[in-house]
Amino acid sequence: MRKVLVPILAALWPIAASASAPAPQDRLPEDEIIYFVLPDRFENGDTSNDRGGIPGGRLDHGFDLTHKGFFQGGDLKGLIKRLDYIQGLGATAIWLTPIFENKPVQGPPGRESSGYHGYWITDFLNVDPHLGTRADFKALVEAAHARGMKVYMDIITNHTADVIKNEECHGPSAPAEYRENLSCPYRSLGDYPYTTAGGPDGEPINQGFLGTDSKHLTAENFAKLTRPDWAYTPYVPSEEREVKNPAWLNDPIYYHNRGDSIWEGESRVTGDFSGLDDLMTSHPRVVEGFIEIYKQWITDFRVDGFRIDTAKHVNLEFWQQFAPAILDHAKAEGIEHFHMFGEAYEFEPAQLAKFTTTGKLPTVLDFAFQSRVQAVIANGTPATRLSYLFEADAAYAKGFETAKQLPTFLGNHDMGRFSMFVKQGRPDASDEELAERVILGHALMMFSRGVPTIYYGDEQGFISDGNDQNARETMFPSQTAVYLDNDLVATDATVADDNFDTTHPIYRAIAEMAKVRLGEVALRHGEQVTRHADHDGGVLVISRLDPEDKSEVVIAFNAGDSDRTIAFPVDGRAVSWTSLIGSCGVSSKAPGSYQLDVPSAGFVVCKSEY
Repeated sequence: MRKVLVPILAALWPIAASASAPAPQDRLPEDEIIYFVLPDRFENGDTSNDRGGIPGGRLDHGFDLTHKGFFQGGDLKGLIKRLDYIQGLGATAIWLTPIFENKPVQGPPGRESSGYHGYWITDFLNVDPHLGTRADFKALVEAAHARGMKVYMDIITNHTADVIKNEECHGPSAPAEYRENLSCPYRSLGDYPYTTAGGPDGEPINQGFLGTDSKHLTAENFAKLTRPDWAYTPYVPSEEREVKNPAWLNDPIYYHNRGDSIWEGESRVTGDFSGLDDLMTSHPRVVEGFIEIYKQWITDFRVDGFRIDTAKHVNLEFWQQFAPAILDHAKAEGIEHFHMFGEAYEFEPAQLAKFTTTGKLPTVLDFAFQSRVQAVIANGTPATRLSYLFEADAAYAKGFETAKQLPTFLGNHDMGRFSMFVKQGRPDASDEELAERVILGHALMMFSRGVPTIYYGDEQGFISDGNDQNARETMFPSQTAVYLDNDLVATDATVADDNFDTTHPIYRAIAEMAKVRLGEVALRHGEQVTRHADHDGGVLVISRLDPEDKSEVVIAFNAGDSDRTIAFPVDGRAVSWTSLIGSCGVSSKAPGSYQLDVPSAGFVVCKSEY
């Protein structure tokens, strides 16, 4: 049965033309609209690299079109092929998951998966052969720059692929449970100090080493750390002893070697992330090494920014050195507005803000925004959840100046897609309502402070079955069963089809919103003022004020189930209004007040010039 599409879209929101914009190097981070993509799941531009040049079967090369956890063929040439599609959506920057060479396959027997996502790095200096070559990446960056688009790399300093093993967990005499599951219980700093082997009663080692408190993070102190067997006895299998690049990464002394994180307390920083080798980022050699690695990528490819994976699992002192060094290097290379944002999987502004204050990172991904938008649009919590969020912007390093550069998002490759959250919160919603609410979420992201970050496929109505692997469908025709049964939003298409439809209602809606955002400086740079927030309903009204004090843009969002008429304060000079999206009254009924009719699960954007 053919689905009913959102009626207003065909009438009001044609496909947006590409908006003219300043050259990439002249734009600030808040001028961008980011498109976040997993290259392996986007487009296959070169089938010859599907297996990465690795002989053998799927457990050798990691390619399997039928399995959600294996390479599926997308690559850098595929991204170049689809730049028209991405730019047509209104995106001005592309953020790619890590492109570095990964361990092709890892995991315990029967639960193997591949490094298609890019987060299991062995070679930090080269491109994974499944995705292409360094020349392909350079071609992508140059092609994007030629269009006025930016490219952001996804980088990692917290861990490498799972290469290092521990005798007590993985050796021949280790318990079968640990060997079979490739697991290893966490051993704490208190129970297993750096100065004895295997516990406080063990052989004295690393004599004179004073620990990893901030006051001791010196080359002189770490010169005394010479043996890595403080908690476990680490070893590297013979076939992998030189697999990591640069070569210093092959030495276990530069890792914590304490077993698997329990996601609480110290283990969040010193434990292995799901078995991945956790780098000792307090070690001066590690700090120096990663600064050099990522400075070189900027020099070689002139990328425009870094998204930093697992930033919360790295000690803050690392970021205090890394961030300024990278920003200074980018400026020296002529990239004045290099955008760097860390991933801290936290939903409270104070927890996020500390990475911009103490940690000195310029910005972080705004998980707090994501959780509030989900709560209001999908779960029906009051709009004050959002207004209180915006009040907390003062917690960031430079207050609102930092907040307006936070990448905001609705869902991602780890947590799942926004459409799934809406469906879970409203299981009886029609396809039309699902589309309306997905579009409403994108409107909140597009018009409030921050840098809108679109997760690839959301514009085609992709709806995930869950998180992680379940939310990483291919845009090209899929053969993966867990994806094929997904009922996409606002379309009859399935994931078995080619899903680059520029007439899809959600694509068209996002493109039109992007056109409005790019055309109004207030929506990118302007101060944000909350004009109204329901304490028991879903209406939120905000104003974005022109930095030169020439105009005001009002955006009214209604996450409720019924249409609403709402009056709210505005600048007393704002008396005449024009519509940017939706129906706007032409004048204020009285100076300082304006009234709007806002449809259920909809929004209105109006502008007044003083």
